[in-house]
Amino acid sequence: MKPFKFKQFEIQQSESVFRVGTDGVLLGALSEVSLASKVLEVGTGTGLISLMLAQRNSQANFLGLDINKEAVALTQINFENSPFHIRLKNKHQDFKTFEIEERFDLIVSNPPYFEESGSEKDKIARQTVELNFIQLISKSACLLSGNGIFSVIIPVEAGEIFISLAEENRMFLIRKVNIKGIENGQIKRLILEFSLTEKALEESDFTIEKSPRQYSDQYLELTREFHVFKEA
Repeated sequence: MKPFKFKQFEIQQSESVFRVGTDGVLLGALSEVSLASKVLEVGTGTGLISLMLAQRNSQANFLGLDINKEAVALTQINFENSPFHIRLKNKHQDFKTFEIEERFDLIVSNPPYFEESGSEKDKIARQTVELNFIQLISKSACLLSGNGIFSVIIPVEAGEIFISLAEENRMFLIRKVNIKGIENGQIKRLILEFSLTEKALEESDFTIEKSPRQYSDQYLELTREFHVFKEA
């Protein structure tokens, strides 16, 4: 399978590991990482999100976890081949049983969100088989530093329940990005950021395409330091 080339790093991919996708790119480009020194990614897949965040914050150190051995091996390759490799660590670990004394300034995840089905395609990465929202939220609340941020991207349909579950775990919604696939279309995804400290909610809108297969100016600007776009 062909690698996915970004300006400063390359992502080796595999049929058995969830590939580079728009959700991951958006989370890597939009998550608030500027003030973080310790970052945890839950479910690294290829390592894309941590690599993007490492490019955006040259001081932060990263730990990635994944329950899928093949994903861990692939992430390790991508981390080692990147210019940020000194600051990137990777571990084969079930997040539900992960224990560590340190706390993280940013916990980021593009979590599984489909209910378990008969499909085997990307089962661990896409279906809530190994990790559901309640488990992700409650564990993240325990591992977050006092001023830390918990950042996820989820389908809009799951937004209300996710926010409610976070509130039950005393995490407050401080940022919400409403993502449309195309201009004048419906909101499809949400980037939600939570904190243990209550703050005024920051809400914004984001559009990926201005017309079919034509990226919006907003998307081009957001990803200009990452994507290698062909000249028109």
